[in-house]
Amino acid sequence: MPYNPVTLAAPAPRAERMSYAFSEGLVLPDGAVTILRPHAGEGFDPVEVDRIQMVQGFRPDHDALAAAGFNVSVRAEPAPSVLVCLPRAKDHAHLLIAQAAALAGQMVLVDGQKTDGIDSILKALRGRVAVNSVSKAHGKLVWFDPRGVDFSDWTSGAQTVPTEFGPMTTVPGLFSADGVDPASHMLAGLLPPELPARMVDFGAGWGYLSAAILARSGPEVLHLVEAEHDALAAARANIRDPRTQFHWADATSFALPDSLGGIVMNPPFHVGRDARPELGLAFIANAARALGTRGQLWLVANRHLPYAPALEERFVHLSVLAEDNRFRVWHAKQPRKVKR
Repeated sequence: MPYNPVTLAAPAPRAERMSYAFSEGLVLPDGAVTILRPHAGEGFDPVEVDRIQMVQGFRPDHDALAAAGFNVSVRAEPAPSVLVCLPRAKDHAHLLIAQAAALAGQMVLVDGQKTDGIDSILKALRGRVAVNSVSKAHGKLVWFDPRGVDFSDWTSGAQTVPTEFGPMTTVPGLFSADGVDPASHMLAGLLPPELPARMVDFGAGWGYLSAAILARSGPEVLHLVEAEHDALAAARANIRDPRTQFHWADATSFALPDSLGGIVMNPPFHVGRDARPELGLAFIANAARALGTRGQLWLVANRHLPYAPALEERFVHLSVLAEDNRFRVWHAKQPRKVKR
């Protein structure tokens, strides 16, 4: 099942709020408009496309936005106006707004749904700056002049997470940024003492499972595949081993010229607040394509996810290594070569 970031992206009617704000008197300064963390499939009318500079480090969204004709980068440049597409994590939201305030010459805009926490952000902003806002489509668009406003207390940086492989670094906005994910920890403890020579960590995040792989005997090369640019940067800092290769790529379509001996993964299954098991199914399908005829897959997932039929379809041998009331760890061997 192919992964389509446009159809999987959570709806965000930002263009509706932008149009309404313009009708109520919002006027953007002349020049470029930098947009931080937009999603695939979103529109930003009535802002002209040639004024927009998008900043998005999630590879599927990045590529889909570029294909739609937007100028997209992973690094932000200063601009007269900077729009923050509000993320769900509060510390990440604060960090993006602080970054926007540092980049914006005249205006910062923050757009988000109520479910993203826009009301609490608006309240916090009103405590330090004069704010304008409009409400539309179950969300708000907020804007203010950042000049002379101190957001230094919102610039949370990297933090250190203890692991059995030593301290590792994470940053706000990453999956499990505050500590080791319990599902990944469960999988790490069940990996065998010896692994195949050619390994991949699909959805490597900030590198915890990669560290577990490298702690075993056998691996001669480990490919870390991660779609989130910031997470891959953290993994580069955490995993300093000459056997590693890092790929900013979508694990649902990533391919190497030679087949692999083993894949380890804890695939995501949410887009925003919405459960999307088809994303994990796409991970499984691509793992089967990437593995050699004797290849092996180690997978952890929430017990309720419907992955068993896909694993049985894609692999000759399948077993459950362990499970509890939350997670199940699968070991699959010998992928069936099915049509793409």
